[in-house]
Formats: sequence, structure tokens, C-alpha cells
Amino acid sequence: MYLWTWSGKPVNGKKPVNGKHAELHTDTQREEKMKKCGIRDLEEVLKKTSDCQVVDVREPAEFESEHIQGAFSLPLSALREDNTKVFKKEKALYLLCRSGNRACKAADQLERFGFSDLYVVEGGLEAWAGAGKPVLRGSRRVWSLDRQVRFAAGSLVMSGVLFSKFVNPYWLGLSVFVAAGLIFSGITDTCGMAMLLARMPWNQKKA
Repeated sequence: MYLWTWSGKPVNGKKPVNGKHAELHTDTQREEKMKKCGIRDLEEVLKKTSDCQVVDVREPAEFESEHIQGAFSLPLSALREDNTKVFKKEKALYLLCRSGNRACKAADQLERFGFSDLYVVEGGLEAWAGAGKPVLRGSRRVWSLDRQVRFAAGSLVMSGVLFSKFVNPYWLGLSVFVAAGLIFSGITDTCGMAMLLARMPWNQKKA
């Protein structure tokens, strides 16, 4: 019965509204309410408005590597109310990251800070560059945070398997721990590894 109600199946003709299903339902509603902005729409806004507020929420090193001209850098990992005062709440704010996921999270936080006219750029910088739109590229090249997470997770899992075979069977626990972390990340839509990697020196702005 628990699995039936958790998956959203009706009980006595009514869908459950409590527990995990309610949380998932709320997340879906939030995503549906969130305003999206296509690549062409953003391009038109940039052409018409000289002081357009485009905010890139990737990490500083990612921003230095490549970004849209005129975009402001405000990393999701450093997003606090006190460092949003440079933006005007009465004006539209266009948020982008590499693919869109971090921008959605940033929109949630900014909404709590009193910003209401928020747009998430669909597909992020990846879609913008893929459409042949201009991108400013720096001399510094770093992997995107998503790619770093995949590499780190894969390396840890492989290390756990190899060490368990050639050193000590208990090393397999490392692989299990990483796998559990990825499952937790998928359920909660948070990533502890990404938060940790975001604070690494190579992801910070060059002094």
C-alpha cells in the first residue's frame, strides 16, 4: 500500500497529498510556474535592452572559460541575499548555467529574496553556443561542474572496485557509498559532490 500511494496512485478515488508524493508534486508545480526563455528570446532582449540583467550562475572558472557578453557572474554556490543587491528587483532577470539545472535552483533562491520577474534560459550556455550565438572565450579552460562530478564519481567507483580486488575487499564500500550518494542526489535534486568541487581552487576566480 505504501508503494502504491508513494507512486501517486489513487486511494478511494483520491490521490495522496502527504509524504514524498506531495513533495514531488510541489516540485513539478514549481517547474511549471517557472518562466522559461528561449535562445531567440534572449537574443532579442539583448539587442533591444542595453542594460539587460543576464546572470550566469556557473562557477567563476567556468565563467572565465566562456560566457555571453554582458552577463554577470553570480555562482550558485555563493548565492546569498547580500550579493544580489546590485540587481534591480523591478527588472527582469535572465538566469543561465551550462544546461539549465543550476539556473532553476538559482531562480528558486532569488524568488525567496524578493525577485519575481525571473526567466531561466532553456538549455543554458550549451544551447546558446550550439545555436551559433557569440560566446566570449577566455584563455583559461576548465571542465563544467557537471563534467567534474561525473569524472570524480566514476573515478571513486572504479577505485573502490580495483582496491577491493587487489588490496582489501572492504574498499568496495567506497563504491557503494558513492552509488548511494548519487541515488540520494537524484531523489533530493542536490549534489554534495558538486558543492564540494565548486569550492576547489581550480573552480575559483583567478587572482
